[in-house]
Amino acid sequence: MNTTFDLKDLQLNALLEVTQAINNNLPEEDLLKIYKFTLLADLKIQKLALFTDLDGDWTCRVHFGTAESCEDVSLNPDFLDLKEVEKIEESDKFEGQFQQVFPVYHKEKLLAIVFISTGEESAVENRFLNALTNLILVAIENKKFSRKQLEQEAYQRELDIAKKVQNFLFPKQLPMAERLQIEAFYLPHQDVGGDYYDYIKIDNDKFLICIADVSGKGVPAALLMSNFQASLRTLVRHSVNLEEIVNELNHTTFRSGNAENFITFFAAIYDYNTKNLEYINCGHNEIVLINNDEIILLNEGTTVLGMFDPLPFIKTETIKGLSDFFIFAYTDGLTETFNEEDEAFEFERLETLIKEQLGNLQGLHNRILDELVEFKGERKFNDDITMLSCRVLNK
Repeated sequence: MNTTFDLKDLQLNALLEVTQAINNNLPEEDLLKIYKFTLLADLKIQKLALFTDLDGDWTCRVHFGTAESCEDVSLNPDFLDLKEVEKIEESDKFEGQFQQVFPVYHKEKLLAIVFISTGEESAVENRFLNALTNLILVAIENKKFSRKQLEQEAYQRELDIAKKVQNFLFPKQLPMAERLQIEAFYLPHQDVGGDYYDYIKIDNDKFLICIADVSGKGVPAALLMSNFQASLRTLVRHSVNLEEIVNELNHTTFRSGNAENFITFFAAIYDYNTKNLEYINCGHNEIVLINNDEIILLNEGTTVLGMFDPLPFIKTETIKGLSDFFIFAYTDGLTETFNEEDEAFEFERLETLIKEQLGNLQGLHNRILDELVEFKGERKFNDDITMLSCRVLNK
């Protein structure tokens, strides 16, 4: 009778100690230490090895009394099918050091495999040991779940902020007048992306259009691009020299991205009075200019921004005498859309569509998007897609 009461008292004290540790929100490693010393000192377990699943790899998290360290021991996959306690026959294998092995489940999920040996002084029941182990591991699982939930909430807050920031990147309205028509389309690969386009009216005689694509995706790309956009708009207020603007943008991006991220960029300034278009292409894909049914690819400029400071070379190009012309700019997510046969959409298909659909800018974008959707089939878009069309009628 006294032995039974002593055992129950030990078990009750063990439960109270573990429960108090859980209620105090102790770290995972501290909970496992309390579990270990409770079994070793209070419940007189001679040997123990506790294996749990860490990202698909069953690893020994707690052990004592063994002839060797268990940290590098690989768990025999056969034990993952255990449903109840099993005795272990003596052998030269790792498992042969123990008397029995039992699984620990919570709501049909296998939490742990426990190997134990009990001495003569220990009268602990497997049912109690199972319950104690279950209590500790469920508490650890709950801590992991709470941590992931907090991380997801923090990420969602960052995402919401990035969305709001990105909404300010794009112009609220684009001109749609007789002399100047601009249409844009943007499809982010994720909730937020790293593409950017803009129209900036410099004065009554000049305007700037641009398109850019930052390496990477998601929130970091969107935030880097927002910094890029703010810098560009500030610079344009003080200078219309494209070479100066690009050098400064490169310097800013180099510092912001720590030379780990880069931005491809195309910008052009048109002057209604001189009818000249000055442009620079900074590692961006080829931009299409159509003048008098002639297709000109705007490729002159420099390398990507943010990788080298200073830039290894830089050159702006001016096309003169443009009064009635069309520009189509896009990011590489368009031409690098792949179909189910792993073929890319590529520039040649895009060029054909541009020639066929020059009448309506929005109609052109819709036609290209329809062709992309049909082309990719069941595959998903793997990058942001941006299109910017500009038509000038400067008679």
